[in-house]
Amino acid sequence: MNSPSIAFTLTGILEFVVALAILIILHELGHFLVARLLKVEVEEFGIGFPPRILTLFKAGGTVFSLNAIPLGGFTRPKGENDPDVPGGLAAASPWVRLGVLFAGAFMNLVLGVLLFAIIFALIGNVPVTNRVEVLAISPDSPAAASGLQAGDIITRINDRKITSTDLLRRMVNANLDRPLTLILQRGDQTLSVNVTPRSNPPAGQGAIGILMGNPTTQVTWYNMIPAGGVAVYTQGKMLLELPMRLLQGKAAPEEGRLVGLKGMFDMYQFVRQTEPYAGVPAVANILYFFASITISLGILNLLPFPALDGGRIIFVLPEIILRRRVPAEYENMIHLVGLGILLLFFLYINMQDFINPLVLPKLPYP
Repeated sequence: MNSPSIAFTLTGILEFVVALAILIILHELGHFLVARLLKVEVEEFGIGFPPRILTLFKAGGTVFSLNAIPLGGFTRPKGENDPDVPGGLAAASPWVRLGVLFAGAFMNLVLGVLLFAIIFALIGNVPVTNRVEVLAISPDSPAAASGLQAGDIITRINDRKITSTDLLRRMVNANLDRPLTLILQRGDQTLSVNVTPRSNPPAGQGAIGILMGNPTTQVTWYNMIPAGGVAVYTQGKMLLELPMRLLQGKAAPEEGRLVGLKGMFDMYQFVRQTEPYAGVPAVANILYFFASITISLGILNLLPFPALDGGRIIFVLPEIILRRRVPAEYENMIHLVGLGILLLFFLYINMQDFINPLVLPKLPYP
């Protein structure tokens, strides 16, 4: 590898590590801020993971530290696992504990909204998510045979109003090999066409052979934040639906491939080298990548698995619903076992990045 390539890779590693650390630190900052707001004492807020390099400062009873392992950070509330410690997290009311536990994921999702808002501002437009536009049509497809054109807005299918790309996709998949009537808006015209979705389309084509998306409107200060919220909702929904789509055979196995740090870095390098679309700044691709990471981080942390925030939330719910608390020693043991399983799983995923690396298109270094 020549020296420009080495420099490009080293710069990419530094960017990736710093950006990933910021995403994790912001997650922990959410826990910290809500804990302090709700009068839960916090013993330490660490940048990076131990061992500690130095104490930056102390404020409000909290030690702010800089630690040796740079991938993220942590918040250590007082009495996190011991309800007998006054002023600690485990001794707080269940509603306070819920607030602190939800706060990290909430911070990641808010960051996702802001990143998408910045992307829309850079591009200069926002998607109109309740309308569906035909972006491209595959040759020799049912869509091409029906007379559909790029730029058409699909407003109805069989008299049902189309309000999202997901709804259109579901209606098409529910009517394979059966004719559908599509109502289109083409400029000032309203047209009707008939199309029959294929049950076995050629590779790389869908049932009717269209690439669909949303029309756009000019970005403003008051529409980019709501559009960012819609984008986060859409990404989160796709992430949660992915396991079922894999089981149903509606998603390719590579879509469900879990990746570790090396896999994420390989994807980041690919994003950095990818030529942007016309009118789209290169930085928008990078922001989109990290927006996807922060959304995944927020949602996956809420999964009801021991040691994750979602697993801890599950143990709070009986106290709210049944007025009975799970004994702390049982809860702590379950979280400890869960943490061990998560660490082994994390190790396995990261080993797979080396044994069975992601296959990404090869692009020349700039």
